[in-house]
Amino acid sequence: MSIITCFKAYDIRGRIPDELNEDIAYRIGRAYAMFLTPKQVVVGHDIRLSSPAISEAVINGLRDSGVDVFDIGECGTEEIYFATSHFNMDGGIVVTASHNPKDYNGMKLVKESSKPISGDTGLHEIQRLAEANDFDAVVTRGKLESLDHRSAYIAQLLSYVDIATLPKLKVVVNAGNGGAGAVIDRIEKFLPIEFIKVHHDANGHFPNGVPNPLLVENRASTIDAIAAHDADLGIAWDGDFDRCFFFDENGRFIEGYYIVGLLAESFLEKDASAKIVHDPRLTWNTIDIVASKGGEAVQSKTGHAFIKERMREEDATYGGEMSAHHYFKDFAYCDSGMVPWLLVIGLMSQQRATLSSLVNDRMKKFPASGEINRRLINPQAAIDKIEEKYAVDALDVEHTDGLSVSYKDWRFNLRMSNTEPVVRLNVESRADTALMESKTAELLLQLGGEV
Repeated sequence: MSIITCFKAYDIRGRIPDELNEDIAYRIGRAYAMFLTPKQVVVGHDIRLSSPAISEAVINGLRDSGVDVFDIGECGTEEIYFATSHFNMDGGIVVTASHNPKDYNGMKLVKESSKPISGDTGLHEIQRLAEANDFDAVVTRGKLESLDHRSAYIAQLLSYVDIATLPKLKVVVNAGNGGAGAVIDRIEKFLPIEFIKVHHDANGHFPNGVPNPLLVENRASTIDAIAAHDADLGIAWDGDFDRCFFFDENGRFIEGYYIVGLLAESFLEKDASAKIVHDPRLTWNTIDIVASKGGEAVQSKTGHAFIKERMREEDATYGGEMSAHHYFKDFAYCDSGMVPWLLVIGLMSQQRATLSSLVNDRMKKFPASGEINRRLINPQAAIDKIEEKYAVDALDVEHTDGLSVSYKDWRFNLRMSNTEPVVRLNVESRADTALMESKTAELLLQLGGEV
């Protein structure tokens, strides 16, 4: 039995071709079919150069298991979520490695109603079956059909905004040569928005760097375009556009944490009793907003599969992660990188406000470090050392995801990545930027390691 190393906590990621290749992809297709016994599965892939071949191998694995496959071709991750749910499929697979380096690829797997398959709900069993590579002989191959989902998907997106009330806005959109540009091209004719398109065309060679706006060096092109065109807003996406990132009219990058609070508030104004799910990395702003509106804040382990599972358990209206994943009950409890910016321009229209004015007070009330990564030889030992030092005088210490330590005026979360060999640090305070910055520096000094 060969060991397959590309299975992670809640999806599949691996370097091409040693950790993930067409043979492994075929076996994953067979294993998925053996585990789930679906009749109809929708499959799509991102814009990476290796994705069409990996996708074809998965499709062959499914078909050799007798599964009928509906192929939507090149797409974003959320389009698989949408198609699986909208067309009542038994499951869905998207081939993508999101923001990982260009020599990586991966997959995200869902079952009926786009329910995620994570390590807690079957991913490890699929790995075991793929490694065993002991499948029944092919009897009757499943059918392969193309599925045109785009019109229904665009209609769903447009339902999140009142087009008639929107002002004429000028918006910079930076697809990072990922997949978002194709959706913008389809949706723009319906909106009174002038889109300034940056790195718009899909290109798996990533000529302008891997599309990941969390990297500071990837933000300049969006910021420069906002200034050059006097734009009202800037939006950038990662490669499979399941995350979107915001820049205000001044070109300032807005941490996803504050967008979570903004969207939570908008949903609670419609339903004051709504439940809002959030991750443990940065929490105070979200908890404060939800409490002030009468809602219920629910903390979940970090990661798209865990957030979705918790949202379903709680019947939550909205879920948000500070990493710019936003989840919606009426989008099959899944994350979308398109719905958030439509909601934000709707809020700007309703309140006749700039994005900066919508978030400034919250940023002052709960200043945050943003996520800082460090590569360490022994990350768990480093986290244990930090806990030993900082837990002594803390008001609260908990381990929902990594280590979270809270004091009266500041808190931090330190966790190991599920997809990269790094630890991730987030620090926030109560209305004290200097304290947040000093504690961030102090913790980084304790951690050591490489940037």
